[in-house]
Amino acid sequence: MKPLDEQLKIIRSGTVEILPEGDLEQKLERCVTENRPLRVKQGFDPTAPDIHLGHTVGLRKLKQFQDLGHQIVLIVGDYTGMVGDPSGRSATRPQLTNDEVMRNAETYQTQFFKVLDRSQTEVRYNGEWFARMSFAELIALASKVTVARILERDDFEKRYRANEPISVHEMFYPLMQAYDSVAIEADLEIGGTDQKFNLLTGRQIQECYGVKPQSILTLPILPGTDGVMRMSKSTGNYIGIDEPPDEMFGKTMSIPDDLILPYFELVADVSVERLDDIRAAFKDSKTNPRDLKLELGETIVGMYHGADAGKTAREGFIRQFSKRQTPDDMETTLIKTSDDEIRLVEVIVEACCAGSLSEAKRKIQQGGVRVNDVKQEDPQSLITTDQPFILKVGKRHYRRIEFAKS
Repeated sequence: MKPLDEQLKIIRSGTVEILPEGDLEQKLERCVTENRPLRVKQGFDPTAPDIHLGHTVGLRKLKQFQDLGHQIVLIVGDYTGMVGDPSGRSATRPQLTNDEVMRNAETYQTQFFKVLDRSQTEVRYNGEWFARMSFAELIALASKVTVARILERDDFEKRYRANEPISVHEMFYPLMQAYDSVAIEADLEIGGTDQKFNLLTGRQIQECYGVKPQSILTLPILPGTDGVMRMSKSTGNYIGIDEPPDEMFGKTMSIPDDLILPYFELVADVSVERLDDIRAAFKDSKTNPRDLKLELGETIVGMYHGADAGKTAREGFIRQFSKRQTPDDMETTLIKTSDDEIRLVEVIVEACCAGSLSEAKRKIQQGGVRVNDVKQEDPQSLITTDQPFILKVGKRHYRRIEFAKS
């Protein structure tokens, strides 16, 4: 196990807060003296399939702990996922069934280990303990925290003052996440800055159950590709780590320039020396941000698909978009219809360029849709079905649209 000072330097890098002050340092001292690893916990609720770059901010920090010799414990929240984390939410999440959550979780077991070492990672589902918990035990857990304490949460307080409904089951979420720390006897829990209340509640609940309270470590929230909201599949502003190389690269190239440096810092594998060079270049008015994005895109694709794939994606992007070429291998979408006209939003969804009609409408309103290279501005527009056309959505999606009378 590495010396204390060396561990602290690595752990503090990219960290927002470590609480309580000095608590983690004392634990690490004991670890070095006793050669006993910390049990470092992070939870993931499979409310949607696939892991995106936002999740990897925490996974990469866990990998640092893993490389330092500590034990990583990943909690897959099959039960908390049915509740849904209310952190940062202005309304109650739609509830998922256990079957839906477990289907979403199928990909997690593989994707976790694109970052972490499988042989040194403990994966637990919190259904292990919640499925066995009796109603009496649930009441006992609920008695550990007051309603006033729960309503101290910023998101709950805002909803309460705005007379927005707060369901009782949402209040159980921080208690459930906290009890996970009791069940696995976590020494340290990490999470985004929005998780601070939940992480501190974990300390409180551990004390109530006679478990030594965990230290907590918070990390920055990764903004999504829109540069406004946090990265999330529900808002469509995400880069999935299992997406095809060209898709990952194109999405990376679409981020606002002011996200280039945070993305290099939080989700890209670059050396400390190269990161210093990038920071200096970013401040230099002579630097073209596009060049840094090209490097960022190649780096991110290379991390999950291999260096050759990163280089190929970069070359393909330059060929397609810098030279304004449409791709030679453009996909064709055949739409069967008996109508002479069809709504453009329906075409976008049929071509798999949007996951829903509302998302397709939003893409049009944002100016990201072209038909035969003509920008579309009306979300209600109709397309005639008498001839094929080239559909472009965003900076990456090209489709040749053909029609067949049904």
